[in-house]
Amino acid sequence: MDTRTQLAEPAPPDPAPPVAPDEPQAVRETLEDYTLRFAPRSYRRWTPMVVATTALGGIAYMADFSIGAGIAMAHGTGNALVAITVAAALIFITGFPLAYYAARYNIDLDLITRGSGFGYYGSVLTGVIFASFTVIFFALEGAIMAQGLKLGFGLPLWLGYAVSTLMVIPLVIYGMKALSKLQVWTTPIWLLLMVGPLVYLVATDPGTVDSFLAYAGTDGEGSLNTASVLLGAGVCLSLIAQIGEQIDYLRFMPPKTEANRRSWWTAMVMAGPGWVVLGAIKQAIGVFLAVYILSEVGPAAATEPIQQFRGAFDAMMPSWLVVPLAVVLVVISQIKINVTNAYSGSLAWTNSFTRVTRHYPGRMIFVLVNLAFALILMEADMFSFLNSILGFYSNCAIAWVVTVATDIGVNKYLLKLSPHAPEFRRGMLYAVNPVGVTAFTAASGLSIAMYFHAFGGTVQPYSPVAAVVIAFVLTPLMAIVTRGRYYLRRSDDGIPVPLLDAEGNPSAVTYDCHVCRQTFERPDLAACPAHDAMVCSLCLSTDKAGDHVLPAAPPVPLSGT
Repeated sequence: MDTRTQLAEPAPPDPAPPVAPDEPQAVRETLEDYTLRFAPRSYRRWTPMVVATTALGGIAYMADFSIGAGIAMAHGTGNALVAITVAAALIFITGFPLAYYAARYNIDLDLITRGSGFGYYGSVLTGVIFASFTVIFFALEGAIMAQGLKLGFGLPLWLGYAVSTLMVIPLVIYGMKALSKLQVWTTPIWLLLMVGPLVYLVATDPGTVDSFLAYAGTDGEGSLNTASVLLGAGVCLSLIAQIGEQIDYLRFMPPKTEANRRSWWTAMVMAGPGWVVLGAIKQAIGVFLAVYILSEVGPAAATEPIQQFRGAFDAMMPSWLVVPLAVVLVVISQIKINVTNAYSGSLAWTNSFTRVTRHYPGRMIFVLVNLAFALILMEADMFSFLNSILGFYSNCAIAWVVTVATDIGVNKYLLKLSPHAPEFRRGMLYAVNPVGVTAFTAASGLSIAMYFHAFGGTVQPYSPVAAVVIAFVLTPLMAIVTRGRYYLRRSDDGIPVPLLDAEGNPSAVTYDCHVCRQTFERPDLAACPAHDAMVCSLCLSTDKAGDHVLPAAPPVPLSGT
């Protein structure tokens, strides 16, 4: 995401150096916010807490209310709350190593994935998964906005879907610039409109809490049971890929030093895995509001955030103000998150496409591709079978995130079979690393088979558990079997200056890329075998002939076997 203008601007960063008109389009666009590449120290001028505050302001989406309500309608409040808690705990645990690595080494989740078990091309698989995440949640938020437009203005849903999609295009053309001021001034309004009704209802009618806790679900059972909890947790775990969007902010963290150590760790935890705390609270609020309006609108409509907040506002303000405020809340939330979804999705598609084809077609093409996929989902009425989509998708997302988190936490820090320092550059990595690709493929494939009853209905609810366990076990096992041979294609990038400085932060030493003639910091470059010069990571990615790519060196197994 283009985070520069969203962060609360202690001082405007220096503009990227001008690029000659004949330079690659990729260079012109990616120097805007260092998309698809390492974020240099010279660009990261914000304090840790500014980064954390801004990152947490980016999760204003309404999907949590629908997810929590949907689980409660199916399984009852008790099962829903336990499922939300279980999923939140797992998301926090797996998100921690990913967030740390991003904040420490200033790279996004795709670049982390490349060097954490997947290889240079192997991570294209996970890039598509993350792009799919943005499509699904764009469609979900767009559907929620269309429901608001229907309630407020009588727009048919099909037209509301189109409006919620097309209105994003003018904003996302400029990354997040056009939305920066809106993000700042709308956050207090959004928080007031979200929290106010809940506080009012609990304070004025304590009986709503009893009804909320006693709700047994549409089947009337509601007793705690493992299958219901795991099915609900599987839906919540579809949000596990949200850590990718949090990392888009965390990569702009300043270097970790002794002076800022405490604030650095606090900000990393808050903005990284800590996002799920607010997410879980929103899901629980969704359950509360759904139960509150259930008798009036029925179980199907009770999962719609526009109906939830319409019912809540109706209890505390004049009727003429109810619908306008509910629509305002939904529209603000949709705009705040869907420009982010469209932008992040376009980057994920672009990143994968550029590596596979070695050609940069321009990010706007993939903005339109992302929006087209999302609009198709909306017009297909994805909201009516939301839990099925999220339950299926979560198996893929879990397998990916757990694999990468395990590679960082276990293979890098315990077994020391995976290189400790980050690596993402073409020429330095093998095309495919069997460690992560095997673990991910097995975990996602088997858990999806379980989800679709391939092994019977009894084990179907356990598909998320299978994804976690298989990924967690196979990732270190494959590293041990391969003895870490397939992480690095070569260990020397031809640059004499160390990659990390004395404090373990990425080096700030700069070199010029002799292809695009721009200046980059040490971690973003490698030596050119054909010239006595350096080449930046993106120019390496788009080098069709491979003239600038370093040759393979004999693999050296890492210690720990």
